Amino acid sequence: MTFETMTSESMTPERIVTLARAWIGTPYRHQASLKGVGCDCLGLLRGVWREALGPEPEAAPPYAASWAESAPPGCDPLADAAARHLLPVDGPPSAGDVLLFRFRAHLPARHCALATGAGTMIHAHDGAAVTEVALTAWWRRHLAQVYRFPGVEGG
Repeated sequence: MTFETMTSESMTPERIVTLARAWIGTPYRHQASLKGVGCDCLGLLRGVWREALGPEPEAAPPYAASWAESAPPGCDPLADAAARHLLPVDGPPSAGDVLLFRFRAHLPARHCALATGAGTMIHAHDGAAVTEVALTAWWRRHLAQVYRFPGVEGG
C-alpha cells in the first residue's frame, strides 16, 4: 500500500502509536531498522514510516555514532531530512508526533522519538531496547522540533 492509496481513517495518531509500540523490546543496533531484530532512534522512525506510509522517501546515509559532534557548523542533517518529509507542528507534541532532540545548543539535532501522548514517548537509545518512557523535564528542555507524519489527521 502506498501513501497515495491510504485514507485519513487509517492514518491517525493512534495508528502511529500502535505501530511504534510494536517495536518495544527491539534491541538497540546502530543504523539498523528491523522490528524485533535491532534499530537505533532513526531506525525506529524509519520502520514506523514504512509500516504506516510505505517505502521510505530517501535512504539514510551511513553515519557514525558520534556524527553530531563532528558535523560541520550549520549542518543539521536530521532536522533537514525531517523538514523535507514531515510536517512541522506548532505547539506541544501530541500522540503520533515525531520529536527531535538537540543535546547541546551548538550541535545539530541528534535524537528522535515518537510521542505517545500524555507526556510519554517511544525511543531507542544505545545500551537499551526500544522503550516507552516519560517525556520528563530533561527531555522537554532538549526538545528541538516537533513534526507529524504526512497524511495523519488529528493530534
